Amino acid sequence: MSTAETFRTVLPNGLDTVLVTVPGAPLAEIRLVLPYARTEPGLAAARELLAAHLGTATTTRDRQAVADLAADLGGEFSTVVTAEQLVLSASVLADGLRGALALLADLVLRPALPPPVARDARRGPTPPPRPAGPRGALRRAQLRHAFGAPHPLVDDTPDGADSPDVRAFHRRAVVPRGAVLLVMSGEAPERVRAAVEAEWAQWTGAGPSGLVLPPFPRTAPTPGRLALHAPDAGQALLLTAGPAVPAPEPGHTALHLAQVVLGGHASSRLTRRLRERHGLSYGVDASIRQNAAGCWLEIECAGAPGTGDRLADEVTACLAELARGGPTPEEVRRARRYAAGFTRFALATRAEEASALAGFVAAGLPVDWLTTYPDALAAVTDDRVDEAAAHYLDPSRTLVATLDHHPS
Repeated sequence: MSTAETFRTVLPNGLDTVLVTVPGAPLAEIRLVLPYARTEPGLAAARELLAAHLGTATTTRDRQAVADLAADLGGEFSTVVTAEQLVLSASVLADGLRGALALLADLVLRPALPPPVARDARRGPTPPPRPAGPRGALRRAQLRHAFGAPHPLVDDTPDGADSPDVRAFHRRAVVPRGAVLLVMSGEAPERVRAAVEAEWAQWTGAGPSGLVLPPFPRTAPTPGRLALHAPDAGQALLLTAGPAVPAPEPGHTALHLAQVVLGGHASSRLTRRLRERHGLSYGVDASIRQNAAGCWLEIECAGAPGTGDRLADEVTACLAELARGGPTPEEVRRARRYAAGFTRFALATRAEEASALAGFVAAGLPVDWLTTYPDALAAVTDDRVDEAAAHYLDPSRTLVATLDHHPS
């Protein structure tokens, strides 16, 4: 990443604004991040409808007019929805920045939305929603057993609403307080701030939307073994939930390196054990999952039908082996190099960098957290990694959940 200066301010309307100046950048990147969690079952349909309409047309521009203007600006606009956020992105030629800020504001604040449609009673009751697939069912069961309920991430209660009022939801969800606007460009920050204020300072709202995931009922996962069975499952699935340390708290970096040794890259312990030695799974991944609900160490893998119990046994044995003996110095060295390289890849392009920085700010992390992370990785001693492995990879503290087509 080349030298960049960052300026952060909060506009009077509550919009958290981050301006990243990269002298000579040929493109400008804009990211708007809105809290967008499904905090209650009845919001699911409205979330989908609003996300589908944002970024397509406005009250004064139809789809073709929006597409034509984006092309004139030399830009591309996109919308992404996650479990927690709605992210609107724009990448444009440098001289199209002001036009892109204006168009994005029009798309977000004045979208063309469908009116509520009353359901015709003669059509009968609304059909029930389709049940979750095997992976979704296992995910909900894993989180429910590990962290408790009720919680939006584990609640699959039907919506109960025939026709969501997407306009009312827009008024609730699209508010400046709680949102993050990041602009990365080669222009002087004072000029960019003036352009931002011209388009976004009049954005108003009743306050924070409240569309933020609440914390899980339990902070630490309840360990144990959970086995689900589905006759139509085409493969065996495994998910774990173990204790973890969120970034940027002390201890996160050491655990991250232990997690990479466990299952974070192509020559990790789990990959060698499950795929190369026993041929049980094509792909294995271990990661530290973190959101507003909580933080946990998760292993995910899939195998042939009927291998669920075997997968659980091998994963448990691998956790125990690494927790008891710790990683070798060579494994830590390799994990350190891999993690540092992955960090650099995440900042390899301006588009990736802008998305990463906006995400960090929205998650409450420092703007420069990822850029300084390689230094933190280098500072962690092998002994600290051993301690993290012993404490957090202990299988007696981990939930191991599987879904298979029948009991073994």
